[in-house]
Amino acid sequence: MTRQKRMVTLSLTLDELLAQSPWFARLDDAAKARVHTEVSERAVAAGQSLGHHGERQHAWFGVLEGLVKWSITARDGQTVTLGGQSVGSWFGEGTLIRNAPRESDLIALRDSRVAQIPRATFNWLREQQPSFNEFLLLQVNERLHWFMGAVAAHGLLDTDSLVARALVGMVQPLSNPSGAAHVSLSQEELANLAAVSRQTCNKAMTRFKNSGLVRTEYGGIVVLDLPGLSALAG
Repeated sequence: MTRQKRMVTLSLTLDELLAQSPWFARLDDAAKARVHTEVSERAVAAGQSLGHHGERQHAWFGVLEGLVKWSITARDGQTVTLGGQSVGSWFGEGTLIRNAPRESDLIALRDSRVAQIPRATFNWLREQQPSFNEFLLLQVNERLHWFMGAVAAHGLLDTDSLVARALVGMVQPLSNPSGAAHVSLSQEELANLAAVSRQTCNKAMTRFKNSGLVRTEYGGIVVLDLPGLSALAG
């Protein structure tokens, strides 16, 4: 009987996530105390939604464990995946700033845990902490740039480039603040993020490995040549 390999999972506590978040380090003591008091944790099972299109969002999210993807489903049922969020990343600020219903779905690709900062606390930080607004401005700008590229990619790129782009997306700072070259990601999850079949993703990864761009190892994927992979991603 073949023993199935288990993914090596990264896991943070609420205190650990806050301690390594640049925006938190720049808050004054009163603001830090309020965040510590009001942040909470939520578990999201694999395949479950953290937020549906059309829903009101009541919190800003940080990933403590697992993997969450952004996706949009058209009326004909076609799904476009915009990207993923891994451990240490924060997301959902755009919807809160707009104060409008969600325009995408947030789905856990594996059993996940997320931190939640209430909308009222998020808005208070924006009003009282200039450094927090500076962080949000940079993050929103980077996310907009990435999402615009993702939408264009699905109409212009071949499948290898889609897989490369999905993998690059998981090592860029918005999704992977630690900057680690090792990504705790299975090829099935990568195929989901790239919106291609598992077989198509496996073939692309074989070509990437043969070209020296990546290697696979127990628990994930190691990016060996990020510039080369980025060039392929378009």
